Amino acid sequence: MTTTNTVISSNFIQNIINEDLKANKNNSRVHTRFPPEPNGYLHIGHAKSICLNFGIANEYKGLCNLRFDDTNPSREEIEYVESIQEDVKWLGFDWDDRMFYASDYFDQIYEYAIKLINTGNAYVCDLTAQQIREYRGTLTEPGTESPYRNRTVAENLELFAGMKAGEFADGSRVLRAKIDMSSPNVNLRDPILYRIMRAEHHRTGNKWCIYPMYDYAHPISDAIEGITHSICTLEFEDHRPLYDWLIAALNMEKRPQQIEFARLNVTNMVMSKRKLRALVEEGLVDGWDDPRMPTLSGLRRRGYTPEAIRDFCERIGVAKSNSTVDIAMLEHCIREDLNTKALRAMAVLRPLKVVIENYPEGQVEELEIENNPEQPETGMRTIPFSRELYIEQDDFMENPPKKFFRLAVGQEVRLKSAYFIKCEQVIRDEQTGEVIELRCTYDPETKSGAGTTTRKVKGTLHWVSATHAVKAVVRLYDYLLSEEQDTEQVDKNFKDDINPNSMEKLTSCMVEPSLLNAVPENRYQFLRQGYFCLDAKDSTAEVPVFNRIVGLRDSWAKNQKA
Repeated sequence: MTTTNTVISSNFIQNIINEDLKANKNNSRVHTRFPPEPNGYLHIGHAKSICLNFGIANEYKGLCNLRFDDTNPSREEIEYVESIQEDVKWLGFDWDDRMFYASDYFDQIYEYAIKLINTGNAYVCDLTAQQIREYRGTLTEPGTESPYRNRTVAENLELFAGMKAGEFADGSRVLRAKIDMSSPNVNLRDPILYRIMRAEHHRTGNKWCIYPMYDYAHPISDAIEGITHSICTLEFEDHRPLYDWLIAALNMEKRPQQIEFARLNVTNMVMSKRKLRALVEEGLVDGWDDPRMPTLSGLRRRGYTPEAIRDFCERIGVAKSNSTVDIAMLEHCIREDLNTKALRAMAVLRPLKVVIENYPEGQVEELEIENNPEQPETGMRTIPFSRELYIEQDDFMENPPKKFFRLAVGQEVRLKSAYFIKCEQVIRDEQTGEVIELRCTYDPETKSGAGTTTRKVKGTLHWVSATHAVKAVVRLYDYLLSEEQDTEQVDKNFKDDINPNSMEKLTSCMVEPSLLNAVPENRYQFLRQGYFCLDAKDSTAEVPVFNRIVGLRDSWAKNQKA
């Protein structure tokens, strides 16, 4: 088990476990599992489940398994299996030697189906999928029994063996549990246990042409592994009676308990693996690890830290009812983490050239600047200062309003860790009239940390030396969804809410030379711009590419204080 210190605040699941331990239930064992389907990449909603399951196991000195629910080979790939393992480890958790697959138990699951047939608890049904839906009834009306429901045990065994042997077409027959077609819970109206599906499985190849349904395989897998507390999201609450029915009908020696908690919904995020897959397959994003995606691989590529995501999962807590969390809370968590971790750097995203006319030509000074004022032990670095610089275009205005404290003609500002400069002249493009250069003067008595001036200025600007700056590409991200409302609305196409301005790519940025040695593991606070990290996928040795993780403004924290 990992040594990650994830503190799980007291919640109703812990209360259940505490009572179980008092009663010596399960011989006082706590054994959980995280059971992802390998049909896509994990998103931040899965992070909540990972932190909960592994965190509870850590808290109670128990065990947590990683088990792949690989019961639908038509949508599963090795790529997803590998990405899930990487994501769980990146979050800081380890399953040790307890990585399993539902397919590990296919032979046992099949034998349990034989047992259900022999005890009169399952039958082979020839109704079509549409007919099964019609026979099931509605939430207010009971279902109708299948005309095949009363087949003999011998007939069911023969037909089920034929299904396994590939004697029937896909979809022509299913194995159903025989429970209660008049149950108010539609999940108990003779649910499907097995279907015929000729699809090559990523682990078992073509051995099987019938595959168990999740609701059937899941409780059996839990029982085989000795899981004590099977923690699921709230949509499985209505499935719990089936879970318990199967455990009882099969007379399983170990009887896990299913507990449901509220899934994670976050504003401006797509929280459905099916919808995320559609974005990828339709080319609406640049793969599963697109930094705009809520996938863990996308968040990792964007620069989020596992510590920030674990902190977020801890802050939102564990509840019994669904709710939506403001994305600003997630952004607050990453800002809080990076404020102390991130190295500071200067980067000019939209450069405007500045020539300091009274600064000696050819002279270069190495000025000292702190790496992180929140962590003095990170020390200082030097940055070159010369006659020609770049500042941000937005930091100059020809006709500024009264409270514009940046650069204007005749106005003075400080350059961070350098000198005061005053704008004397504006140079324009002769054809377009666009401002392309500023001519300034500097006051040598105002050198930061060494000057003797008592004059004050209200504005401090970041800058880079034009001669020494490194050209870089910077990507600024906005929310993938422009709307905050629930993207699970049945009557709404979530793609209608995709933000066409979710990424802005700046290709002419100039950054301080130290960033030529940037590594993806480091995060940086570009002064006055936000937090950034190097994109390992798209960067080259000559041109680094930086993704903005999050801006500097923290609206969530301010709202909490209000």
